[in-house]
Amino acid sequence: MALSSLPVLLSSLSGHIPVLGTFLGLLFFCVVWCVRRGLCSRHHSLWILLILFVICIAVQTFVASQARSDKLTELTHLRITVNKHHLFTLWKSLHSTSSLAVQQDGRSLQTERTSDLHHHNGEYGKRSDDILLRHVDKIFNIATGSQTETIKVSPGKRPLAKLGNEPNPELPRSLVLHRARKGLTGRTDNLPCPSSFLKAHINSAHTSSTCHPKSHIVFLKTHKTASSTILNILYRYGESKNLTFALPLNKQSQLFYPFSFESRFVEGVSSRTVREFHIMCNHMRFNKPEVAKVMPENTFYFSILRNPVNMMESIFMYYKSIPAFSNAHNLDEFLDNGWKNYNSSVSNNHYAHNILAFDFGFDNNIAADAEDIEERASMAIAAIERDFHLILITEYFDESMILLKHALCWALEDVVSFKLNSRRQPTHHPLLANTAEKIKRWNALDWRIYLHFNTSFWHKVNSLVGQEQMKREVSQLRELQAKLANTCLKDGGAVDPSQIKDARLKPFQYGSAVIQGYNLNPHIDRQTKTKCQRLITPELQYTEHLYTQQFPELAAKHIQAMRNAAPQRQHSERTGIRRMASAREVHHRQFRRHTFSNLNQKAS
Repeated sequence: MALSSLPVLLSSLSGHIPVLGTFLGLLFFCVVWCVRRGLCSRHHSLWILLILFVICIAVQTFVASQARSDKLTELTHLRITVNKHHLFTLWKSLHSTSSLAVQQDGRSLQTERTSDLHHHNGEYGKRSDDILLRHVDKIFNIATGSQTETIKVSPGKRPLAKLGNEPNPELPRSLVLHRARKGLTGRTDNLPCPSSFLKAHINSAHTSSTCHPKSHIVFLKTHKTASSTILNILYRYGESKNLTFALPLNKQSQLFYPFSFESRFVEGVSSRTVREFHIMCNHMRFNKPEVAKVMPENTFYFSILRNPVNMMESIFMYYKSIPAFSNAHNLDEFLDNGWKNYNSSVSNNHYAHNILAFDFGFDNNIAADAEDIEERASMAIAAIERDFHLILITEYFDESMILLKHALCWALEDVVSFKLNSRRQPTHHPLLANTAEKIKRWNALDWRIYLHFNTSFWHKVNSLVGQEQMKREVSQLRELQAKLANTCLKDGGAVDPSQIKDARLKPFQYGSAVIQGYNLNPHIDRQTKTKCQRLITPELQYTEHLYTQQFPELAAKHIQAMRNAAPQRQHSERTGIRRMASAREVHHRQFRRHTFSNLNQKAS
C-alpha cells in the first residue's frame, strides 16, 4: 500500500510545487538507490518499510507547511492591521457607513456586536477584539470570495451594487474592497486595500468611544473677545476634574502681561513644586517656545478673535484712561488723529493699535500703507496656524463652543456658560457710517488676521461637525443655558454692579464701561448653588480661589503679608493726615500774619 501511494504523493507534490521538480527527481533517484541497497541486504523488507515511512512523513509535513504558508500569504492581502485603540472605531465606522452585515450570518453578527458594545469605556478585552477581527475578515472574505455575493444594507439606505471588476461609481474610492484572490479580477494594483479604508475614515469617525477628552490645554486669552467667559469654562472644567492650572506667579491675575511670556512667570515652575500642568488660560503675550517649557507636547492650543471694528469700540470705552485715548472725546476723533495721539513707547498704548497681533506676540506697530503689510500679515497668519489647533470667532460664540466641544471631546454640559465681563447695553455707542472703515485701516494687521480665520472657522465647522449637526447642537446648548438661567439666577439675567448683593460676585470695574454681574437664586439646594456660583464667579475672584486651592501655603503667606502691611499702611496714612493738618495750620498762621500786616499798613 505504501509503494502504491508513493507515485501519487510525488505527483501531487510536483503539481502543487512545480518549482521543486528537479529536487524531487533527485530525491526519487536517491530513494530508488536505497531500495535497491535494502533488497540486497538480509533485512530488505524492514529497509523498505522504514524508507517508505520516512518519505510519507516528510511529504505530509512538507505539504501541510506549504499549505499553511499559502494561507498566511493570502491573509496578508485580506487582513487589516488594526490597532487595539482603533478596533471599536473600525466597527463603528463600518456600521455607520454602510451597515455591512452578511445575510447568512446576520443574526450572530448582530448578537456579538451588541455584546461588544458593553465595553464602551475604551477597554476592550481579547474576546471582543477577536470577534471584531473575525467579522471584519468575514466581510472582506465574502466580498472577495464570490462576485455573485451581495451585501446587506440597513433600511433606508441605497443598496450597494455587486462587487465586480470595476468599482461602484456610487461609492467613495476608499470603500471599494480589495480583491486579493487572483481568480476574481485580472488587476488588483489600482484598487485600495482595506487598510486604505481605515486610513481614510478612522480619523473622521469621531465617536465617544475613540474621542478621549483632552486635559492639556493652552488658551490664549485675548482682550475684549468674550475670553473671560471661556476662561470660566476652563476653570470650571479643570476644577471638576482636579486638573492643575498654570497660574500667575505671586497670586497675580495675569501672566505679567504685556511682557512677552516666560516660563518663570508661572507659579511652581521655578520652585518645581508642580510636576505637571494641565491648563494655561490667563492673559499673556504669547511666546510659544516659553509656553512649551511649561506645557506637555500633546497640549491643545486655541484662542478666539473678534471683529476689529466692534472690538475697537469696546476697547476705547474700557481703556479710555490710557494715554493714547485720554485726549480724544470720542473714537472718531482718535481715529482722525491716531498717529498724533499714539506713541508706542508709552505704557499701555498697545491697547490702541492692532491689539490682536500684539497678544499673539507680533509687532503691532505697522501702518496700513506700509509696503510690507501683506507680507507681515501672511507671516502672522502662518505662525498662528502653525502654533494653534483652533481659532474661535466671538461673533459666532455658540457655534464656537460646539466646535470647541468636538475638538476637545467634551460633553455639552462642559461648554455651557453665562456672559461674563460684559458691558451694560446703554454704554454701547453706535458707530458712524465711515467709522468702521477707519478702524479697518487703523488696525490693518488685525483686520487681515480676522478675515483669514473667520473663513477657516467655517471650514472647521464643515469638516469637524457639519452644518446640520451644528444647528442641532447650538439649539441644544441654548436650551440648556436657558434652563440653567432659570435655575441659578434670581433675576433671570445680568444686573448692574450696584444691584449685586454678594460682594464676592461683583466684577471688577474699569474705565467708563459698566460691567454687569449676577445674583444667585436663593431657593436652590447647596449642591446646585455650588454649581451655579461657579458659573457666575468673575475672573479675578475665581483665579484667587484656584490659587488658594492649588498653593494653600503660599496663599496663607500672602494673606499674612497683607495683614502685616495693613498696620504700616494705616500708620503711614495717619502720619500723612497729621502732616497735612500741620501744613494746613502753618498755612493758616502765614495767612493771618499777612492779613494782620496789611491791616496795620492801611491804618497807618
